[in-house]
Amino acid sequence: MPNDFPSDIVNEVGHRPWPMPGRAWMMRQSWHDLLFAHWPVAVDAVRTRVPRTLELDLFDGTAWVGVVPFHMTNVAPRAMPPLPWVSAFPELNVRTYVTYCGKPGVYFFSLDAANPLAVIVARTMLHLPYYRATMDVAVNGEWVEYESLRTQGGRTAHFKARYRPIGPVFQPTPGTLEHFLAERYCLYTADSIHVRRLDIHHPPWRLQSADAVIATNTVADASGIALPPVTPLLHFARRQDAVAWPPVMAS
Repeated sequence: MPNDFPSDIVNEVGHRPWPMPGRAWMMRQSWHDLLFAHWPVAVDAVRTRVPRTLELDLFDGTAWVGVVPFHMTNVAPRAMPPLPWVSAFPELNVRTYVTYCGKPGVYFFSLDAANPLAVIVARTMLHLPYYRATMDVAVNGEWVEYESLRTQGGRTAHFKARYRPIGPVFQPTPGTLEHFLAERYCLYTADSIHVRRLDIHHPPWRLQSADAVIATNTVADASGIALPPVTPLLHFARRQDAVAWPPVMAS
């Protein structure tokens, strides 16, 4: 597979909220045709689904839950080239926002992926709630056609939508809701005692407003999160490149 990963992104650090880890990063990824679909959700409804060891990160007193479909290339450890059937696949996550020891990050309720090996590795090594799914992504003109159906786990998790960008590209301004939702540089996993942090690095997000027709969406329901019957806040990103570090006990 061709490797078009821009490794010099690690030199672009002025936008970061804290310095990059001093140890070597372990994994690279490129995310394509990504939709951020976000809903405001009652704080109590989210609080019951997030470990108490993590503090919810709220925007003007409101919790937000995101459903984020995209597809990936360049998925590989640092020392390896991209490999056929391994380094490119769709992924869909359901997330909210948390903070720990002053570092805001992402908490995932679930991550669906079409690559069984990635699911096994992420569950075993990264302690992330990955699930196998059958997934299909097609780009038809300006529209992205996306469908995911989970094949692992007891509850139905089905997402089917078409979406497209509709506005000019912009970088979110610090202090805005868009910046709060997108500009995150770590993710957390936790139980009743331990909190692990996985640091990531990427350039500033380049977003566009988006239009979406969501035909089916039960992926949040499968995690016990009832999304409100309101129009979600929608943003599109054509591409984002990122590197990630091994998880560590957070402090």
